[in-house]
Amino acid sequence: MSKLSASIVIYKSDLGMLSDAISSFLNSAPGADLYLIDNSPTDEARALAVSENIKYTFNGANLGFGAAHNLALKQVLKSDSSYHLVLNPDVYFSPDVIAKLSEFMEANQDIGLAMPKVLYPDGRLQHLCRLLPSPFTLVTRRLLSPFKSIHRKVNHHYEMHFSGYNKVMDVPFLSGCFMFLRVDALRTTGLFDERIFLYTEDIDLTRRLHKQYRTVFFPDVAVYHHHVRESYRSLGTFFQHAGSAVTYFNKWGWFSDSERDQINRRVVLKFASVIQ
Repeated sequence: MSKLSASIVIYKSDLGMLSDAISSFLNSAPGADLYLIDNSPTDEARALAVSENIKYTFNGANLGFGAAHNLALKQVLKSDSSYHLVLNPDVYFSPDVIAKLSEFMEANQDIGLAMPKVLYPDGRLQHLCRLLPSPFTLVTRRLLSPFKSIHRKVNHHYEMHFSGYNKVMDVPFLSGCFMFLRVDALRTTGLFDERIFLYTEDIDLTRRLHKQYRTVFFPDVAVYHHHVRESYRSLGTFFQHAGSAVTYFNKWGWFSDSERDQINRRVVLKFASVIQ
């Protein structure tokens, strides 16, 4: 298996879930470097950095998701790693996942990013393959959720329910909870945009990768994600989410974004017969 590394950004994370995420990676990739970047106010997570392969960094402040991962990725770019996994602290998986993803990427050199099937711990599917969002999409998903029919229709399209989630497919936005990245692709497209503090940084990075490489959903393996949606539970993180969305749309375009429309149209047309 080609050399790889991984990074987990910690912020007041549940230590039990974090321990499972750490074990999942180390059991899958013996000898691989794992970067733990701790944005928490205290360093309780340091106690989990027991392996010689773990590189623990305590920031003492919340740098944001992308900026913290970039601390690891800047080191990875100087290394001989072929692949890097951006991993959430609430994800766990079986030992075969990394090997199968590596084999898939080795066989498809045009892929810059792959994401496996993501399940809730009870086995339900998480719809994390998505089109590029418009402001209307994000506002509707957030503010119109009580209106079930509208909300369901928007999600069916945006989250690509029509695809069936049962085949390898090219997707313009893959979730940041589990991003299996080709390091050479990052050298070409750049790392996370640090102007985006939290949320939408995965949209931005996938979009930049998608323009030069394939960004692919690989359903032959699955990982489990507790998926704690903090922006739906905390007013502070809601405002962080909103601020990140503003930064994203200021960068790519608000209501006028012809590239977004073209990319989404191309993806949807591949499933036209299914949608009809």
